[in-house]
Amino acid sequence: MLFNSYIFIFAFFPIAFIGFFYLGKYGQSVANLWLAGMSLFFYGWWDERYLALLLGSILFNFSAGYSIHFFNAIRKKSYAKLLLIVAIILNLLLLGYYKYAGFFALSINQISGSILPKLDIILPLGISFFTFTQIAFLVDTYQRKIKEFNFINYTLFVTYFPHLIAGPVLHHNEMMPQFSKPDANKINSDNISAGLSIFVVGLAKKILVADSLANIATPIFTSVASGSEPMLVESWLGVIAYSLQLYFDFSAYSEMAIGISLMLNIRLPINFNSPYKARSIIDFWRRWHMTLSRFLRDYLYIPLGGNRKGQTKKYLFMLITMVIGGLWHGAGWTFIIWGGLHGIYLIVNHLWRGYKESKNLKYVGKTSYFLEVSLTFTAVAVAWVFFRADTLSSAFTLLQGMAGVHGLIDNWIPVIKQLSLVIPCLVSVFLLPNVLEIFKELHPTCDELKESTTIKPSNTSSKILEWIRWRHTKVQAIFYGCAFFILIHSMQHNTESEFLYFQF
Repeated sequence: MLFNSYIFIFAFFPIAFIGFFYLGKYGQSVANLWLAGMSLFFYGWWDERYLALLLGSILFNFSAGYSIHFFNAIRKKSYAKLLLIVAIILNLLLLGYYKYAGFFALSINQISGSILPKLDIILPLGISFFTFTQIAFLVDTYQRKIKEFNFINYTLFVTYFPHLIAGPVLHHNEMMPQFSKPDANKINSDNISAGLSIFVVGLAKKILVADSLANIATPIFTSVASGSEPMLVESWLGVIAYSLQLYFDFSAYSEMAIGISLMLNIRLPINFNSPYKARSIIDFWRRWHMTLSRFLRDYLYIPLGGNRKGQTKKYLFMLITMVIGGLWHGAGWTFIIWGGLHGIYLIVNHLWRGYKESKNLKYVGKTSYFLEVSLTFTAVAVAWVFFRADTLSSAFTLLQGMAGVHGLIDNWIPVIKQLSLVIPCLVSVFLLPNVLEIFKELHPTCDELKESTTIKPSNTSSKILEWIRWRHTKVQAIFYGCAFFILIHSMQHNTESEFLYFQF
């Protein structure tokens, strides 16, 4: 079930919303049980066969977490650690079977010439997200960060439908207190109006912008996969269009999830914060898929050794973390190279930062800002080629086109038409304030990440922000209401399209 579908907007969510607040009269546990049940229904709508897998994963990890907590309480830390290791291994084996078994079998066949059978395994929707969420729960339990063990609330924590399919990756201690708040089941008109407004913004980004950009990017990547050799302008236009498509698509999902959740009085963590405004790759990963970056840092990079074992190992751990992050996104060599590229980017970025500090070099001003943002965006866009391409050969063919190997341009007419969409999108990405800034006064996200990730808007963004900042007024209510009506009407003419992160 898609957020950008009639059945979600006019059937599923109204039923979930009304039931949650109505049943809240009979107790919080009843309301949370309802919301967990609706979340399971939401997941089962895609393929009911995998409900058993999800429920089995929830039951196993809750039991393992409770047992780890018990062993900690009776001072049997060695037992707790052993159980933690076994539980994590079993979670990763489950994820590995569904997501990577086919890829590894194919790779072994290609490398060794063996004839392992082809595995046509259907990837369960959202398995990467609910697996990582539960691994974080197990580790936090072992570290004595978790005290509450309520099975209904835990089931809701894992299955909560706004995050279940494409994130964010949640922490137990930032969500569980919200499910137990005294006023959690009381209707809050400010949250409803702000949440609906944020949802409208995300819906507009998805059906008006991201899906339109797909009409530019997809044909170019498809033609390359079919054997064509794109020219320089066509190649760059396709890659930039895809970079923007992914940006608006992921931004749309993140904002729609925040808006839906806010209407239910639950605040999700920030997961997306104008990443193309980043002045470095380090900054980019503090803004893009922020909860995944946090997970990889806290549960992979730091346990490996982080920056505690010298510079050489620090960079090695950084590279390993990013390669695994790439593999998390998809089972293929293209994703491994994408992650490896970002690992190399981060190493170069850290080395350059260290060199600047040693020489006391400081670059300030608009020119420096423009160059840093442009270089970061270009590096990210080049890496997206591997992220999007179906094969390594397609990726390298497109990179050759971007280098001008196949010529400059064949026909300017379609390019001019496509630029009429791409250029305004670029301007909005680099100059306009984001939704978090527009709705900042209502604190639409949970507190743990809100303060640490607040980014001061540029002067241009600040001026525009004064005009479009969300306010509880009749004028804005009419504006967002009309926008919602127009978007609902326009959905009649659009084919429902999945969010790009659904496939991860």
